[in-house]
Amino acid sequence: MTSNNSRPKILIIYTGGTIGMIENPETKVLKPFDFTHLIDNVPKIKMLNYDIDNIQFDPPIDSSNMGINHWGQIAKAIEANYDSYDGFVILHGTDTMAFTASALSFMLENLNKPVIITGSQLPIGEVRTDGEENLITAMQVAAARNSHGEAMVQEVAILFENHLLRGNRSSKVSADNFNAFMSTNYPELARIGLDIHFHEEVLYRTDHKRPLLVHENMDPNVMFIVLHPGMTRSTLEHMLNTPGIKGVVLKTYGAGNSPSDEWFTTPIQEAIQRGLVILNVTQCVNGSVNSNLYDTGNTLARAGVISGNDITSEAAITKMMYLFGMGKTNVQVKKYLQYSICGEMTVKNN
Repeated sequence: MTSNNSRPKILIIYTGGTIGMIENPETKVLKPFDFTHLIDNVPKIKMLNYDIDNIQFDPPIDSSNMGINHWGQIAKAIEANYDSYDGFVILHGTDTMAFTASALSFMLENLNKPVIITGSQLPIGEVRTDGEENLITAMQVAAARNSHGEAMVQEVAILFENHLLRGNRSSKVSADNFNAFMSTNYPELARIGLDIHFHEEVLYRTDHKRPLLVHENMDPNVMFIVLHPGMTRSTLEHMLNTPGIKGVVLKTYGAGNSPSDEWFTTPIQEAIQRGLVILNVTQCVNGSVNSNLYDTGNTLARAGVISGNDITSEAAITKMMYLFGMGKTNVQVKKYLQYSICGEMTVKNN
């Protein structure tokens, strides 16, 4: 780690996505540019006076193709370079950015350095690109220190337009606005304006300083089931009986409500009795599951469905992947789903 008086050392990990595209002057086709020539493409970076290195995925991938193995690549790159850099900036496509941010928050145990994920809606080579500003601001956030000389941000965060958000509290909410991400159930970590104003009271801190521990194993045998009017018992049973499935994130209505008829409750109860772990999250972008508010929600709780409180869908599914990937039993997974591991939901740990 660099001293307080030396130049910040930042590692950029380019996975792919719109931000890394530039137009071929001959064909006019967008293609990834070589990030070893980053300064040539974004000359303002020289003004930061940072030591900047980069790692590139080869080939760069569209974020729609992002998967568990790619999360492992990112985590291993951070692990291998953890002691050599003050902060990390991950350039990523927007479509699955919130999933990656959530996954990394669980995979990088004891993280006490900034891992800032950013991207753009327009390629960095475009005249009106948001990519240049997002990239520069992400590096400034990654280099920021508090009054004690410690990293200001010590967690996985998403930087987009004028917001810095906790990664496992974020969701993509727009396909075409520059402010593409929101964190509706948790305050923003910083507001980006003329200055970067950090909200230190909501920044994540561990109560210990331990070496980084990376967990690469993420179990893919989990799935979403999204409730909708008109769903049939046969459809529900078919999904609950998916071969090899261990856990389900059930996306319910409102405050965690679902049909209370036998066609729905019986298959849910039977699935739980044979060992399936089911986590209840709301389809709403804001708010929390409250199993005691309506009888329809309480029916699920009585059947053994776990409340996801105000966790996002992205954090819920990746948390399940992480817990099963750790080799936890069904009973242990149910237990840890009710606790906040790294600030992903609003509950008090005992």
